Amino acid sequence: MRGMGRIFKRGSVYWIAYCYRGKEHRESSRSDSEAQAMKLLKRRLGEAGRNRLIGPSEERLTFEDLATMLLTDYEINGKRSVESVRLSLRHLKEFFGLDRALDITADRIAKYVRERQKEGAANGSINRELAALKRAFTLATRAGKIGSAPHIPLLEENNSRRGFLDHGGFLALRDGLLDHLKDPVTFLYLSGWRVSEMRTLEWRDVDLPGQELCLRPEVSKNKDGRPLPLRGELLEIIQRAHDKRRPDCRFVFHDKGEPIGDFRKAWKTACKNAGFIGIIVHDLRRTAVRNMVRAGIPERIAMELSGHKTRRVFDRYNIVNDADRARASELLQSHLDSQLTVRKIASLAERGVR
Repeated sequence: MRGMGRIFKRGSVYWIAYCYRGKEHRESSRSDSEAQAMKLLKRRLGEAGRNRLIGPSEERLTFEDLATMLLTDYEINGKRSVESVRLSLRHLKEFFGLDRALDITADRIAKYVRERQKEGAANGSINRELAALKRAFTLATRAGKIGSAPHIPLLEENNSRRGFLDHGGFLALRDGLLDHLKDPVTFLYLSGWRVSEMRTLEWRDVDLPGQELCLRPEVSKNKDGRPLPLRGELLEIIQRAHDKRRPDCRFVFHDKGEPIGDFRKAWKTACKNAGFIGIIVHDLRRTAVRNMVRAGIPERIAMELSGHKTRRVFDRYNIVNDADRARASELLQSHLDSQLTVRKIASLAERGVR
């Protein structure tokens, strides 16, 4: 088989050698059978001829390797969503944990999606997991560890949340929270900031004399800093925090000197006591956007205050409810009635002139 590869022995095991793109590759057949080695050599030559060589390194690449590459990429690039991707990988590992990368085919990915849907996972959650898997394959392909990646289509997301609170409902819910959470949660309700942004707010970000605070770019989700004017209750909240400021704590909001942690359990309890079902903390951000627009704040300014970069997401948060639609109908009817009144007055005036 001169020019087409060769077979040779090392001890009792047969090895094969073949050329691909000007480089010789050697690979163990892991067998003492010359026929098995010949079969492997023919397969490798066929793959090389189609420019789709699957070598031993690709065959050894596992899901765990893909996951490690993805986490390393997130960590060295300082991506703040690393915890989110860890969660996605935990779900993926339950299904693909023992798989080689080559065995993660489009067919198997479709089975994963069906399993997650049976578990009750929302399309948005599944898409985050699929996006993580797609990114892992992209990294492996770029590194030359695998020749190609499987097709990973995303699901349609028609399950965007529509939760929000009216002002009375918020006050009732806030009354049921622990004392150290009342001001931080009210800050979220008034500012439209993300929970992570509230947690990382430090005193170096606050200008009390200038009545303004500024979110640092490194703690912003979209990596853009933004100012927030302090007026009314927002100013009162920051002033109260300043009055209780501790020299050993750099954070504006804290619990006895410790940063505000996960308070979902306390939130759920307060929601239950206030008679709310299915309301989550992030709904405060939706509520803030809706309140800003209905208060007459120009949408461009509202987007700057809340930190929304795209119109699509902002519009999704600016939710129209039944009361808004009823108000629109009332305004329309009022407009039509006013036109009718004007017409009657004009008609009476014409009769008087005649």
